[in-house]
Parts: sequence; C-alpha cells; structure tokens
Amino acid sequence: RVELVESGGGSVQAGGSLRLSCAASGATHSSYCMAWFRQVPGKGREGVARIRMGSDIGGDITYYFDSVKGRFTISRDNAKSTLYLQMNSLKPEDSAMYYCAADERVGFCSSGHGRYNYWGQGTQVTVSL
Repeated sequence: RVELVESGGGSVQAGGSLRLSCAASGATHSSYCMAWFRQVPGKGREGVARIRMGSDIGGDITYYFDSVKGRFTISRDNAKSTLYLQMNSLKPEDSAMYYCAADERVGFCSSGHGRYNYWGQGTQVTVSL
C-alpha cells in the first residue's frame, strides 16, 4: 500500500510560480510511473505530466500534456520518495485541484487517469489575473 500526500498549492497571480510536492510512503518503488493530474468542478480529471523509468541506461523519461508543455517541469527525488511539479508562467486556466498519482504496473505509464493505483488527497492551485 502506498500513501501519497500533496503540498505546495496556494494562490498566485498570473505569471507567477509554484512548486508542488508529493510525498510518498509505504511500498514505493522508483520504477513506478508517477503523474500529476488536475481537476476543476464540473470537469473530468485531466493529465498534466508524468515521469517513468527510462530505458536500460536507467534515466527517467518525462511527458507533458500540451497545455503545460514548456511551463511545467516534473521531477522526483528517489532518496526522499518525493515527486515534484515546478509550475512557471502560471495562467488562470491552470487553476485546479492538483493530484499526484502512481501506477505500479511495470512498463506502463498511462496518459489517462483510469489506470493509476494510488492517489493523493489533492492540493489547490488558484491563479488570478
């Protein structure tokens, strides 16, 4: 069982930055795919970014959805069992509840939210003009 706890959300003005953290505990492994999703009331959960173990050389591979590409950076610190999302050049449309998630399936790292095994409670991000 894995526990995920997000933090770092808050209220900022457009153009500002925030760094979200997701602390993982329990039976975690660096091989897990980790992802960030976001959701606003009345809409479905949408992907933000994800990170997975790379090829046989061991490097991580990252993916970004078009809406955040070039502005957000996903990373992780395996020693601290923590996932991060650095958000720069924030826009009002980035306002949402942000969730981190983990997929324990080996070799999988889905762009959709349906196959992730573990979820955090969410942290609110509000971007104003």
